[in-house]
Amino acid sequence: MITVIKGIFVVFYRIWFYLLVAVPIILFFPVLLVLSSREKFYPQFFWVARNIWANIILYGMGFIPEIKRGEKLEPGRSYMLIANHTSMVDIMLMLKASKNPFVFVGKKELAKIPVFGFFYKRVCIMVDRNSQSSRSAVYKRAQRRLKQGLSICIFPEGGVPDDTSVVLDKFKDGAFRLAIQHQIPVVPMSFPDNKNRFSYEFMRCSPGKMRVVFHEFIQTRELDATAKEAIKNLAWNRIRSGLKE
Repeated sequence: MITVIKGIFVVFYRIWFYLLVAVPIILFFPVLLVLSSREKFYPQFFWVARNIWANIILYGMGFIPEIKRGEKLEPGRSYMLIANHTSMVDIMLMLKASKNPFVFVGKKELAKIPVFGFFYKRVCIMVDRNSQSSRSAVYKRAQRRLKQGLSICIFPEGGVPDDTSVVLDKFKDGAFRLAIQHQIPVVPMSFPDNKNRFSYEFMRCSPGKMRVVFHEFIQTRELDATAKEAIKNLAWNRIRSGLKE
């Protein structure tokens, strides 16, 4: 009986999540359409996404963000924001974690999600990981956004691992190559609770605390491409340490 009740709760809890994702987008559709029509409006689009959309989802689901900061992000400065990727809620939590406007780099498949996907493809940098030309285009678009004073967010595992027992998968090179090219700090963050709070495993979900652990920033000033592996490994170890806590 308890298993049946829990199953019913999970079904409604999952449906509630998708309603929280979609309904605010529908309600604010005209505003979001205007703010996503020009790159110069992106900071205002980001403000709405961070302060309204992400908050509605996080608190509406009963998730309580708890952000543990070390160094602080300086307003107006560009960063490379990275974190482990285990949940659909990672996007909302990353928005909550950074007041500095940033642009997501993510897989093109997310553009197929109804309602959400419409704006995702308008404001995010999409990548087809099976296409070399797509990966090259990502660098050009990211470079343009960095020159506009924005930050970039990449989940360097390249997606959620198929094996849910993996704590932290190997990192791809892209985030670190871009950070070195533009001499911007890498900001490693750990999301230790997201897999338990809203996993891709259907039955694994519950309201509660969601921590963001900021680690010491990794400076790239005066580094060249030969340092890529070193800072990638350093970032992996820092994020992994935060997942053990």
